[in-house]
Amino acid sequence: MKLALPPLVPAKAGTQFFRKELDSRFRGNERQWRSLPRLTTAIIIACGLTASPAKAAETLRVGKAVGVAFSFVPLDIGIRKGLFAREGLEIEPTVFGGDARLQQAMAADGIDVALGSGPAMAFIAKGAPIKGIAAMAGPPLLLTVIVRPDGPRSVAELKGKTVSVSSAGSLTYWLVSETSRQQGWGPNGIRIATLGAPQAQYVALERGDTDGMVADLSSALDLEKSGKARILMRFGDLVKDFHIHVIFATDKVIAARPAALRGFLRAWFATIAFMRQNRSETVAIAMDVMGKDAAIMGRTYDELMPMFSDDGKFSAPALAVLAKSYVTLGVLPSEPDMTKLYTEAFLPKNTH
Repeated sequence: MKLALPPLVPAKAGTQFFRKELDSRFRGNERQWRSLPRLTTAIIIACGLTASPAKAAETLRVGKAVGVAFSFVPLDIGIRKGLFAREGLEIEPTVFGGDARLQQAMAADGIDVALGSGPAMAFIAKGAPIKGIAAMAGPPLLLTVIVRPDGPRSVAELKGKTVSVSSAGSLTYWLVSETSRQQGWGPNGIRIATLGAPQAQYVALERGDTDGMVADLSSALDLEKSGKARILMRFGDLVKDFHIHVIFATDKVIAARPAALRGFLRAWFATIAFMRQNRSETVAIAMDVMGKDAAIMGRTYDELMPMFSDDGKFSAPALAVLAKSYVTLGVLPSEPDMTKLYTEAFLPKNTH
């Protein structure tokens, strides 16, 4: 009886020789098959000795300014879909309680890359050892003003009213101040209360201590759906030229690991492309990350995907608005040279 030799490994040039050699050696002599496991083991060991070791993934510590925001979901999607791994990167994500803490972590070498806000570029002008490496998102479509169901019915009714934000000098603070200015009331026509976390702001709103609060879109939709609040305005209607979010890197990583930053940005923009082409899967992952239902995340996806940049390039008009905002907020005494606060050297060359 003839025994046909089963394939040991995929038929490549080297394995063809072993198959022919073994088949000719053992054909017609079944007892010699007993020695096959030992020979096979020797072959595998020999192949292993000549194979190149797999390259270890390079770790990047990446910080999110906040946890529950659709703006930062691309990081989770890129990790889950293996897009960062494809670039030889292992991502260690960390969530912070706002831009200030995020920037402190970068200054202390606690993270390498940060997903923060455009206004946070002011930290660089103040001497923070970082730079913007990509314009991540444009107009502030993410943010809204919500009021109680029986609250103001129009923006015009906010004059003299109190709206809460996270902190003084923040993006949300500037947006409320800018709303007042554009209404012709000056920067202080709307009173601003700095109350920290969204939970504290909502308690104040519910008790009637404030008349409105700034909330991210998905949270606003959730509260509106439950009948607890109503969306009064969306800041995307207020400001068109803007960089609401920017990706930052420390000067240390920029100098020592440029290839890792290029790989990170290639994976980031590949993730944005995936999100645009795969709505249902994006919504499913966002639901898991943010803890919202399908209807809320579906609306959030439809309304916020347009804000993401496909190439990461910085816009001169948007940078000019940011520069003015630093002076308005009293963060800087004069408008900085914005070209010194960012670099486009690490952006992918073939993004569209």
